[in-house]
Amino acid sequence: MTTPHLDAAPDLIADTVLLPGDPLRARHIADALFDDAREVNTRRNMLGYTGHYRGMRVSVMGSGMGIPSCAIYATELARVFGVRRIVRVGTCGGVGDIELGDILVAQAASTDSNFNRLNFGGHDLAACADFELTRAVVDGARGRGIGVRLGGVFSTDCFYAGDPQLTAHMLAHRIHGIEMESAGLYGVAMREGFQALSVLTVSDHLQRDIHMPPNEREQGLTRMTALVLDSLLPTPEG
Repeated sequence: MTTPHLDAAPDLIADTVLLPGDPLRARHIADALFDDAREVNTRRNMLGYTGHYRGMRVSVMGSGMGIPSCAIYATELARVFGVRRIVRVGTCGGVGDIELGDILVAQAASTDSNFNRLNFGGHDLAACADFELTRAVVDGARGRGIGVRLGGVFSTDCFYAGDPQLTAHMLAHRIHGIEMESAGLYGVAMREGFQALSVLTVSDHLQRDIHMPPNEREQGLTRMTALVLDSLLPTPEG
């Protein structure tokens, strides 16, 4: 069965899906990290691939930018294709003492979007990552001597303009990063009953106006994605 946004055959999507925003980044991840990668989705040019990473079957596909696009793909992946784990792998802007290249594991996501309220009776939803996925990635990083930051992010609908006091609000509430998808992904995961997590490389700093060069950004994302995949590998007991 296909959907309005996915033309993959159901058995070609793995139980675990990596979800970068950029479909070309999905292709890069498949080329760089997967064995026997196969293109499984091209509808709307939202490229998707399935292959194996160290024996674990896994898929990767783009989600587009913003909560509405990400939520469409996450919902269809869960409802139609039976996906049980979705990990957003992408970039974010940082504030405060965070540095370019830091890896941020998004424990929870605040937002200025109305998306979760529309699904939660007009109330505020505490949009949180799955604990088991969070622990797996944090423990995996520590076991490999890789530093990560565990904390909150802010998912905004406004890439340009928006609330001029947002940075101050983030700093006051110890929110480390800003991006555009995680709050919606977590809300969909809570509603649909799958595990979700966002792991992000800090590519820009809002206060310092500094930005990671494109080559370093690509290399950093590949290292971060490999960390995520290593952390999700089944244990010998499992």
